[in-house]
Amino acid sequence: MSQLDRWSRRALCGVALVVSAVLPSVAFAQAAPGANTPPPVAADEFRVTLLGTGSPAPNLRRFGPGVLVQAGGKTLLIDCGRGVTQRLRQAGLKLGQVDALFITHLHSDHIVGIPDLWLTGWLEADYAQRPGPFVVYGPTGTRGLMDGLTQAFGWDIKARIADQNLKPDVIRAEVTEFQQGVIFDQGGVRVTAITVDHGELLNPAFGFRIDHAGRSVTISGDTRFSENLISYAQGTELLIHQVAAVRPELLRNPVIKVILAHHTKPDEAGVVFTRVQPKLAVFYHFVLLGMPGSPPVNEKEVLEQARQTYDGPMLAGEDLMSFRVEPGRVVPLGLR
Repeated sequence: MSQLDRWSRRALCGVALVVSAVLPSVAFAQAAPGANTPPPVAADEFRVTLLGTGSPAPNLRRFGPGVLVQAGGKTLLIDCGRGVTQRLRQAGLKLGQVDALFITHLHSDHIVGIPDLWLTGWLEADYAQRPGPFVVYGPTGTRGLMDGLTQAFGWDIKARIADQNLKPDVIRAEVTEFQQGVIFDQGGVRVTAITVDHGELLNPAFGFRIDHAGRSVTISGDTRFSENLISYAQGTELLIHQVAAVRPELLRNPVIKVILAHHTKPDEAGVVFTRVQPKLAVFYHFVLLGMPGSPPVNEKEVLEQARQTYDGPMLAGEDLMSFRVEPGRVVPLGLR
């Protein structure tokens, strides 16, 4: 049995823990990393780690959206949801090692962790130590976001400069607002922003493709079924895609119906995977909604629904799951 098969079986066997309120301690234990520190990234390695695979729900097993990409000596973070700083430490990184943050869109669950990464990463403690300004790439509105945070945390910033002699330049946010296209190209690492469809009133929204040395990962961000994403993702080894699902009876609820309409359903994601044909497709940012008397869809059901339209290699992502992207293949490294 391959490691990928073992991961799939593990995910299916543990699926009941995802939405269970009866066994929260067991669900949390599954998300905890191993005792060993992850091995450092080799100079020629392209590693992707899921830091957070959840949604706005405060789930101890699935923290807010965040994907770490390490390639070509660069450490890039896609989105910064709730708990990303904790997951970075669990993955063996200092907060200051993040070279740049890329924001898919400005929904709160994708950015609520920014103040922690920005402010805590400024500190001179061993777990922080950012060497320079906080570098952010985001859609229109990102500069206003960081200006507002600077004002909101003005007392803290001034106090730490005066009391701890922290460097003002390191707390400065260096913001680049972008449109579709190549937005970052340094050291052989290229990031392309991909316009996606999160709904008519939720623009702009983007996915990202990161290429380095003939290898790539594509991350969907929040989107409905997107032809543009399919086009840009062609030839990618690893495709990380969000998913949303509810039981049919809940579609009578107008709030849930609206939320589902802004996301990709499992069978629709299967069509995306079939047309892109990645070496590995991975679900993240699970939006699995339920109500009293109608429990949420679980990951086993998500995978089963996706199998209606896709028969290739596929996993339900977990927080701290890592992958090494190689030319023509993806090697799962396990849960950190």
